Amino acid sequence: MGRLPTFNDEGLLPAGDYALTLDELLLSPLVHGWPDCSAWDAAWREQLVKNLAVMVNHLWRIGIRDIFIDGSFVENKPHPNDIDGYFVCEAAALYGGELETRLQALDPVWTWDPARRYSSFGGDKRQLPMWHRYRVELFLHVGQWTGIVDQFGNELTFPSAFRQSRSFKPKGILKIGGAS
Repeated sequence: MGRLPTFNDEGLLPAGDYALTLDELLLSPLVHGWPDCSAWDAAWREQLVKNLAVMVNHLWRIGIRDIFIDGSFVENKPHPNDIDGYFVCEAAALYGGELETRLQALDPVWTWDPARRYSSFGGDKRQLPMWHRYRVELFLHVGQWTGIVDQFGNELTFPSAFRQSRSFKPKGILKIGGAS
């Protein structure tokens, strides 16, 4: 099984990419907690991973292999709101519309169209359909900028943006591998 270090003093995984299969993730402390993690919501975290598995399997079915997750799910937060992540794909598949078409044939929630975002529960934050169904948001990466900046105001791509905390501290993320 893939090994994960404990959280650092900032409540983050130490900087690095940690490869886990979905099965390993389900058995990991990110789902079940470390001994020093109080009030860990293992049932919720397990459900998030099961939801993630549905979406990852869609990506695998169309040939996407480089899938990374982060956000509060990989931080010392007992009840994360969701799982955030990104995957690497070919720009031609994105810009030609092939990627979204193939994914939507598997599940219509696959879109990144800002016009398809909506809010729920009376909230102001508008989320993508995939978030409403799975509480998972997976963004595609073809080398584009994200709108997320570093401490100097420089815009970042997903690989860089997902490897820093909101307070600009370096942090670890997970790379989801094939079945174990």
